[in-house]
Amino acid sequence: MRCRTVKEPGENPKDRIGETKPPLHLIPAAAEIAESVVMALGARKYGAFNWRHTNIRASIYIAAARRHLAQWFDGEDSDSESGVSHLAHARACLGILLDAIATGHVVDDRPPAGAATELIKRFTKTD
Repeated sequence: MRCRTVKEPGENPKDRIGETKPPLHLIPAAAEIAESVVMALGARKYGAFNWRHTNIRASIYIAAARRHLAQWFDGEDSDSESGVSHLAHARACLGILLDAIATGHVVDDRPPAGAATELIKRFTKTD
């Protein structure tokens, strides 16, 4: 049964507090579900939350995410091994990397800072 729709927000004190928290309801369910399927495949293959037991190298997960994005952008919708969207695989790679950073389980093996940010600013059209 669905909740009754209220046209005007009430004065519930939880509303004011809730509005200050991260808006997790804005993450599209389709993206979350597809990513969870990939995460379940990874859990079976490598162990659930394996990146919290052993540090991971950032470059490995960035390279994997970029490969999945390149394959998707080049016209292959789904990973040939899993049958799941390359986009979901890229999300999973980045999700693991974000979690590893947040929990202190990442080896930051990025190269020294380069000019990417400056180049993007320089070549962004601002007509």
